[in-house]
Amino acid sequence: MAEIVIRNLRKEFGEFVAVEGSDFTIRDGEFFMLLGPSGCGKTTTLRMIAGLELPTSGQILLDGQDVAQMPASARDIAFVFQMFALYPHMNVRRNISYPLISQGMRRSDVRQRVGEVSRILGIEDILDRPVGALSSGDRQRVALGRAIVREPKAFLMDEPLGALDAEFREHMAEELRALHDRMGATTVYVTHDQLEAMQMGDKIAVMNHGVVEQWGTPQEIYDDPATMFVADFIGSPPMNFLHFDGPLEPHANSVALAEAAVAIPRLEQQTQARKFALGVRPEHIRLEDDSSYRGQVIATEYLGTTQIVTLDTPNGDVKARVPSDQPARIGDMTGLAFNTKTLSLFDAETGSSLILDRPHLRTVGAREIAHG
Repeated sequence: MAEIVIRNLRKEFGEFVAVEGSDFTIRDGEFFMLLGPSGCGKTTTLRMIAGLELPTSGQILLDGQDVAQMPASARDIAFVFQMFALYPHMNVRRNISYPLISQGMRRSDVRQRVGEVSRILGIEDILDRPVGALSSGDRQRVALGRAIVREPKAFLMDEPLGALDAEFREHMAEELRALHDRMGATTVYVTHDQLEAMQMGDKIAVMNHGVVEQWGTPQEIYDDPATMFVADFIGSPPMNFLHFDGPLEPHANSVALAEAAVAIPRLEQQTQARKFALGVRPEHIRLEDDSSYRGQVIATEYLGTTQIVTLDTPNGDVKARVPSDQPARIGDMTGLAFNTKTLSLFDAETGSSLILDRPHLRTVGAREIAHG
């Protein structure tokens, strides 16, 4: 398998910049997720790694070799598409074996390889069926088999589970991750589903408007979002933002919100920011009557063991995830308490994190992003 290093990757389509200055590393054997909303540049990035699009500038290192300007056929990478891209006039066996036959491999070796792959994927009993008669899940396995049979340096997958219904999609996500673990393959996987990314990925790169805003482990990205976009995109419900005006002095450890003293993460350096956003995850909010920062319950959503309580506060609506047996009636006034260690602090105008002592943060231009 292979390590993939992306350096200052850029792709222009005329005057439109689809990918700008991307930098990240996919380690050998890693399951790496490219995550972001539609149109953010994640599929364009994947296609550049595959060689289906050539970058305007930048490097793509595959096992240390710059392949940025090489055609797809020279990269030894397998691509799995969302819509399977199977040959409808061939049965399952011929679909899987076609890449090997086209390379001139001996028939005995082809049979052996197809047999091994079909056992891994659990499709031995459908090898002689036409692909048009298969379920979506089986067709996805066949598409994976056609990629795996080549034993490439890396697998690239563009939302391969997007056509499946929600229940079966979750099942196939588990199977795909288990398959990756058995094979130890380097895998790059594009998705817009943050739950899928958190469930499957060793590392996640979050993209927005062509820029990688942060990359790292799922826990790093969830606990320490580098931008307000990342904080809002990751999590369900997403992070709450309490907006307030500055300035803030170095070493300040609290601010006055609606005349209540609310603790904030300590700033070790001077910041020029004048508008701020205090970020808090819904599960890090406690409803305590004796807290001086207060809000009014405006909605509740029962989720079994927990409930989502929406409160109107002086700094905007806030969602709290609390035990389902905690009393919370619409119209109630209650206090909100936060754990300072779990809070984030942002420059509300640039969206950048102001937690300056985190080692995985670095500055790119005027924007602060994070990497693992």
